Amino acid sequence: MVTVQSPAGHAVAQGGTDTYGLFSAAVPPGGYYLSVVCDGFQPHRAAVEVFPGVRSSAGVIALAVDPLPPTPEPGHWDIDPNHTAIRFVANHIGLAEIHGRFSRFSGSVWIDERMRDSQVDVFIEADSIDTGAPQRDEHLRSRNFLNAAAHPYLIFSGGNFVHRGGSHWDVTGLLEMCGVARTVKLDATYLGLGTGMRGEARAACKAVAELQRDDFTLTWQKILPQGIAAIGTTIRVELDIQVVRTALPETPAALT
Repeated sequence: MVTVQSPAGHAVAQGGTDTYGLFSAAVPPGGYYLSVVCDGFQPHRAAVEVFPGVRSSAGVIALAVDPLPPTPEPGHWDIDPNHTAIRFVANHIGLAEIHGRFSRFSGSVWIDERMRDSQVDVFIEADSIDTGAPQRDEHLRSRNFLNAAAHPYLIFSGGNFVHRGGSHWDVTGLLEMCGVARTVKLDATYLGLGTGMRGEARAACKAVAELQRDDFTLTWQKILPQGIAAIGTTIRVELDIQVVRTALPETPAALT
């Protein structure tokens, strides 16, 4: 993404480069700054002077690779439910969005010596779904949706961590919901390491995923008189996760 800024810092043009890395913009003569940002690379700022009647160029701008942030120490890390949120967003009547969350869950992350071989396991209680509307929540717990009585947990087990540059990772695993298991890829952003108020080691990340309801047999639908579906077919899942370093165990436990 390239932003052309005036000397006062105001954006006068903005856009992405094409497949060849080229960017152009028409601006009045004068002095400008180019701000260039790209995932996995360090931001760059360069001055450029635009003259009347000629095409001015900033030349070739080579971005430096963003260094990999320090990863968590190998070993067992527990998800802290008090500082973690599992949310979802669904389209409603083709007009707006409904937001919800799960309030009860647990999980852990095993950080391997090789980060790509790490493992994450998350267990979500299906009946803890909460959209702020009790009648709607009961419907979501029913056989029409999560069928929480027969399938009390949503389980995600992932073991393929792929670094995409900078703070960005892909985490691929199996999500089991309503008795159906499907491969799901999380688009994760690693936020780094820190120390909690009691001196405990902590790490944090954000992640998003797009789920198709039909993949998990969540096919209940109501068509409105104007021909619009009451609920969208895609569910966006949003995760804000904090994990805490624990002393257990020396090897990751097998998922049963």
